[in-house]
Amino acid sequence: MSAAPAVWKVALPRPIPAYDFAPPHGHAGPVPVGGRALVPWHGEPVVGLVVGAAEARGAHRLREAVALLDPPECPWVHPATVQALAQWVTDAHLPLGLVWSDLLGVGWEPSLTHRVRAVAGADLTAFAENAAPQPVPGPEWSDGAAYLPALLDAVREQGLLEEDFTPLARLVSRVFATGQGQSSLTPKQREAAEWLAEYPAQESLSSWARGAGVSTSVVAAVLAKGHAELRELAAPPPALPDPASAWTPTETDRVPQAECWRVSGGKFTGRMRALAPRVLSLLREGGSVLVLAPEHATLERAWSALSGLVAEAETEALLFSGLLSSEQRERAWQEIQQGQARLVIGPYLALSVPLPDLKLVIVLDEGSDAYKLPAGSRAWVPDVAQAIARAHGASLGTAGVTPAVETVKWPALELASPRVRLHTVDYSQPPQQPELGPLSMPGQAQGQLGYPLSHDLSRVLRQVQERGRQAALLAPRRGYSALLRCPQCEHVPHCPNCDVALRFHQQSRGMACHQCGYKGQVPHACEECGAAMWQTKGPGTEWIAQEVSRLLPGFPVYRLDKDHQDDLAELHAGAPGVVVGTQLLLSQPAPPELALVGITLADTWLNISDFRASERYHTLLWELAEWHPERAPLLLVQTFQGGHPALQAVGQGQSVSLYPQREWEIRQALGYPPHLCLAQVEVAARDRDKARSAADQVAAALHGVGAAPQEVLGPAPAPIARVRGMYPYHLLLRARSAERLRELLTAVDTVRAGRIRVDVSPRSVT
Repeated sequence: MSAAPAVWKVALPRPIPAYDFAPPHGHAGPVPVGGRALVPWHGEPVVGLVVGAAEARGAHRLREAVALLDPPECPWVHPATVQALAQWVTDAHLPLGLVWSDLLGVGWEPSLTHRVRAVAGADLTAFAENAAPQPVPGPEWSDGAAYLPALLDAVREQGLLEEDFTPLARLVSRVFATGQGQSSLTPKQREAAEWLAEYPAQESLSSWARGAGVSTSVVAAVLAKGHAELRELAAPPPALPDPASAWTPTETDRVPQAECWRVSGGKFTGRMRALAPRVLSLLREGGSVLVLAPEHATLERAWSALSGLVAEAETEALLFSGLLSSEQRERAWQEIQQGQARLVIGPYLALSVPLPDLKLVIVLDEGSDAYKLPAGSRAWVPDVAQAIARAHGASLGTAGVTPAVETVKWPALELASPRVRLHTVDYSQPPQQPELGPLSMPGQAQGQLGYPLSHDLSRVLRQVQERGRQAALLAPRRGYSALLRCPQCEHVPHCPNCDVALRFHQQSRGMACHQCGYKGQVPHACEECGAAMWQTKGPGTEWIAQEVSRLLPGFPVYRLDKDHQDDLAELHAGAPGVVVGTQLLLSQPAPPELALVGITLADTWLNISDFRASERYHTLLWELAEWHPERAPLLLVQTFQGGHPALQAVGQGQSVSLYPQREWEIRQALGYPPHLCLAQVEVAARDRDKARSAADQVAAALHGVGAAPQEVLGPAPAPIARVRGMYPYHLLLRARSAERLRELLTAVDTVRAGRIRVDVSPRSVT
C-alpha cells in the first residue's frame, strides 16, 4: 500500500499563518521547500511559498495546490532561509505570511499564461447552469481568462479541471522597414524609410522620427503605406547596476575568526577596506557573501566600496533593492538562483535572496533604527539576519562607527576613532564658554540669549560665509515650530484626532499633525480667550533656516527634511552655502567643503523616555564626526546637558566602544536587552475606558499564567494618549529567554478585547 503524499504547508503574502494544501494532482516526490506554488484562495489561484510539510489530517479533505512554479532542484528561496524564518517567526510571535510578504521582494506576481480544459470525459455544463449561462471549458485547451474565476474554482475543487501555467515571455514592439509597400512615397517619406532600413528595430515612431529628422506624421504615413511594420520581439534583459572598478585589497585580513564579530571605529572607507580581505577570501573559495545596509545612502557607499572585489573572484556582484524595477529584481534574483552572482548588497529585501553556499552576512550600522520595519511585521532586521546566518552555518559580522550595545561584547577589530573637533555650547552654564567666547548672561530675553543660533554658532557661521565654505545644521524637527501658543492664556491648538500639539509650517501658513497627517489653517484668534496673536515655540528647520538667512544675507541657505528637499547639487559641487535639515542630512553625502556641523539642540535626542536614547545620541555624534570622508569639520553642539557622558566620550576622544560598554553594564543592572528579551504589547480602542479595561485584561491574563512582576511592566497610557482617534495603552514584557517570551505572548493571544499589537524587539520603548 503506497504512502499518502505529504501535505504542503504554504505561506501566502497575507497577514495569516501558513495553511495546509495537498500537492497538485499526480505530483510525487519530497516537499519542495522554498518553491513557489499556485494555490486556490478565495476563488482564484494565488502564489504562495512552500515552507514545509504539515501533518496529515486523516479523513479531512484538503484543497490541492494548482501548480508548482519552481523545479524542486532549484527552489525560489533557499530551504535554510525558509527554516530560519520559520523559527524566527515563532520567537517573534508573528503570522508567517506577514513576514514573508515583507521580506520576499520578488516572485509573488509572475507573468504566466493560463490554459484550461476539462478532464477527459467530463461534462461541465451543469457548472454553468447552476450559476448563470456562462461558457465552460471543453476538452481542448483554451485561455483561462475567458471563464469566470469562481466557475473555474468550482470545477477545480471537484477535480474536473486540467490547468497549465507557463511563464510568459516579455515582448517589446520594434519598428522595421519592409520594402514591400505598394503605395508611392513622398520625398520625406522615402527619406524616413531609407533611414529606418539603415537603423532598424526602432523603439517607437517617435524615436524613428527623431532619428530621421522628420515629423511623426511622416513616419506614420510610411507605416500606413506598408513600407514599415511593427514586430514583437523578445525583450532584452533589463540592465542592472554596474559594479565599481575592479580592485584588490592590499591589507591582510584582521577581522576576528568567530561566529559573530564586529568592525568598529574609523571612517566608512576604512571599515570597508578592513572588510574587503575577508569578503574576497570567501568569494575566491566559492562561497557567497550578503551585505545589508539600513538605507539608500549607506547602500550606495557599500556598493561603490565592495562590488569591485568580484573581478578577482570570478563571480558577479548584484545590487538588490526596492529601487530596482520589478523586472530588474526578477532578473537579479534569477542570476543569484543560478549561481552567477555570489556577492549581494542590499537593504532588508536582500535577506531572502537564494545565495548558494552562504558563508558570511555583514550588517552595516547594526544599531540603525532604519532596520526596524515601520509597519507590517515590524521585523528587526539584524535579528532576522542572525537567524539566517545561523541556519546557513555562516558567520555574522557587523560594521559601524560605533557598536550597538547588543554587539559590544563580540570579538572585534576596532579601528582608530575618527578625529573630532568638538565645541560645546552649554546653555545651562552660560558664563563657562571656552574658545569662541561666552554667551549672554542668564536673565536676558530668548533672542538675546542666543537660541536657536547661539553667539558662538553665529560667529562660526559668519566665518563660513567670509571664507566661502560650507556648513550643515541639524535641526530638532521639521516645520517652523513645534507649536503655537497664545501669549495671553497659553492655549495651544491641538490635533482633533491625536493628543499632540499641531506643528506650525510657515511656508504653507498652515498647521499639521505629524502623527496622523491632519492639516488645518492657523486660527485667526485664540479659541479660549480671543487673542489674535500667537507665539511660536520650539524651532524647526524653517525657523532655523530663516534665522541663518537673516544672519548671513545673500548667502545660499538650503533646507532638507521630509516636507521640503532643496536641490543640493551646487552644494555638492563645492559651492558655498548652509544646509539646514533633520537627521535626513545623513542620508546625503557630506558637502565637499564642509567646515562646520552644528546640532542646534542636542537635547532633542536625550529628552525621550526610552532606554536607548543616550545610545542613539552617542552614535549620532560619532556619525556626524565621521560624515565627511576626509576632513574633520568643527562639530558644534548646543545643549542644556553639556556634561552628558555620551557627549564627553566623543569630546575626550575615547574608544568608540567605551560608552556602549558602559550602557551594556547599566542595562544588565536594569534588565534590558541584550540581557533579556523584550516585547511591547499595545492595546487600543476608540473609547478610553474600553482601552484601559482591555489592557487590564491582558495584564490579568499574563499574571494568570505566572508572570512575575518584573516580567510585566504596565499597563500604562502611551506617551501620546490618543493617536488617530484611538487610545493606546502599553505593556512591556521582559523575559529571560525567547522560550519564556513565547509563553507570555501565548497568554496575550487569549484576550479578545480591543486592538492588540505585539512588537518583539521594539526600537521605541516609551
